[in-house]
Amino acid sequence: MDRTFFLKTNRIGFSKWSSEDMTLAQLLWGNPQVTKYICASGKFTENDIAHRLDTEIFNETKYHVQYWPLFELATDDFIGCCGLRPHGEKEYEMGFHLRPTLWGQGYAQEAAIAVINYAFTTLKAKKLFAGHNPNNVKSQKLLNKLGFVYIGDIFFEPTGLFHPSYEIENLSSHT
Repeated sequence: MDRTFFLKTNRIGFSKWSSEDMTLAQLLWGNPQVTKYICASGKFTENDIAHRLDTEIFNETKYHVQYWPLFELATDDFIGCCGLRPHGEKEYEMGFHLRPTLWGQGYAQEAAIAVINYAFTTLKAKKLFAGHNPNNVKSQKLLNKLGFVYIGDIFFEPTGLFHPSYEIENLSSHT
């Protein structure tokens, strides 16, 4: 399928989820290595995957944001997703889910930097929020590297755990 990219980095093209993307959604959210930190059971059912895809499509339609699907520009390989969801007035939550075969190659950081820049320059967001499962140390390290500041542990109903949570402010919105 030919994809249109609305945002690109050196290696990554950002596309938008559509109803034809169930196979990609299953490839990502059907993998227990991906979902072990994002739901209490550690695994998404077929219904969970369909609901997640529907939610991403809805968020794009209503709020013009989603956890956008990512593709490697050189190969067109599906990487995972990274993006935003509404989290208040001119505030968004940022997150990323990558396929395990691509972990540790800098894709999450590269995608997150592009999403932060997009949120602050294009969407004029005031602030971004992010959290991570307390057992996901790699996400914690990445959020710190990206400049997010720890604000406390917040209960995350899908996992039933208190997730360390962070914010980063758009410094240019203070002018």
